[in-house]
Amino acid sequence: MLEDIIEARRKKLEILREEGINPYPARVKRTMSVAEAVAGFAKLSREKKKLYLSGRVMSLRDQGGVIFADIDDGTGKIQAVLTKKNLKDFKLLKEVFDTGDFMEVGGVLFKTKKGEKSIEAKSSRMAGKALRPVPSSWFGLDDVEERFRKRYLDIMLNQDVKNDLVLRSEIISGIRETLNCEGFMEVETPMLQPIPGGALARPFATHHNALDADFYLRVAPELYLKRLLVAGFPKVFEIGRNFRNEGMDREHNPEFTMIELYWAYQDYEGLMKFTEKLLKKFIPGKYGRITYSEAMKKYAGRDVTKIPGEKIDEIFKKEVRPKLVKPVFLTDHPKAISPLAKIDEKDPRFVERFQLIVKGTEVANAFSELNDPIDQRERMEEQERRYRAGDPETTRFDEDFIEAIEYGMPPAAGIGIGIDRLVSLITGKPVKEIIIFPTLRPKK
Repeated sequence: MLEDIIEARRKKLEILREEGINPYPARVKRTMSVAEAVAGFAKLSREKKKLYLSGRVMSLRDQGGVIFADIDDGTGKIQAVLTKKNLKDFKLLKEVFDTGDFMEVGGVLFKTKKGEKSIEAKSSRMAGKALRPVPSSWFGLDDVEERFRKRYLDIMLNQDVKNDLVLRSEIISGIRETLNCEGFMEVETPMLQPIPGGALARPFATHHNALDADFYLRVAPELYLKRLLVAGFPKVFEIGRNFRNEGMDREHNPEFTMIELYWAYQDYEGLMKFTEKLLKKFIPGKYGRITYSEAMKKYAGRDVTKIPGEKIDEIFKKEVRPKLVKPVFLTDHPKAISPLAKIDEKDPRFVERFQLIVKGTEVANAFSELNDPIDQRERMEEQERRYRAGDPETTRFDEDFIEAIEYGMPPAAGIGIGIDRLVSLITGKPVKEIIIFPTLRPKK
């Protein structure tokens, strides 16, 4: 029984304290990481120089006068060999150590008779006593919700999960590095907003007690980033969380990570080329191109100009998008579903907009940004009318934003890239698998 195991471990905790040993020391001796020890094994083992390693005990094999312990510090795993002849407190260590505990071990590197890279312990001590046993096999594999609820165990025991999350971090770092090299400045804009805007989505509402005012978790940073174009910054971007109070499943999470960038004196054509350059190493292959009208005609047999505005996106998502498998830029969207984009000068029913679609998933959404304050006011007023008529997902009217662009906003292009969806495509895993701590339904 689990309760019995926990009780036994608590007794071992008391044994340590009775011996005057702190089972949770503030610091450990650590010369290097396990990964560094393994990488330099040949030289270090020849030198017979004492070093200190620390990590979690992943397995223990007691063979009487010898204990073999596999320790993992997050960078790698190595075997520690504890022997009665080398350790004065061997009996105590044998009595108190369990799998899951954190161990400090000092000694020299050597290979066992079986050729396994190991550290021969000349000293060892408890670095952190675990009161619950680490499962010998991950019981949550058949229960996705349980895996997400105990994500720390999922990452600890499932190397594939850990690798995917490391890859996610590397992708974000790679994009950030590219943008920095291209002269974009990273900024931070409010997550608490008095007026939700920048995307068609239902927001989360909250209340600020000191101000006695309602606020909303942002659905997008767009309107604040555009204010920075007005302020005179020519290239800005933000990587951060957005929040949308919508349906939740394995492919959707109410909080998700986006990158949004805005580029003054650029249009959607130039931004399309840059987007391909930015994402090519993550999504290789030839990027196609098709207009929204062509896609609706080809895959749904419909004339987009004859569909009511509120139905266009619904039809597209259901009948067209799943059929766009290879990387493709979908361009020139109807004005009715693009309240923040610049009108196509060749046909005012459409706007200068593109989406990058891969395997039926929208990875990026971009525009030649609307900078005409009169046109923007009219579109926002129309969105506000829809909201007051009962549509909770429309962009709200934002007088402060209109005032900002009345001071003059340069011609610009902007894009939003969904990091979660991008990593999902690259790994072939559902979106929730590559979010470290996805939102879960309350446990009954």
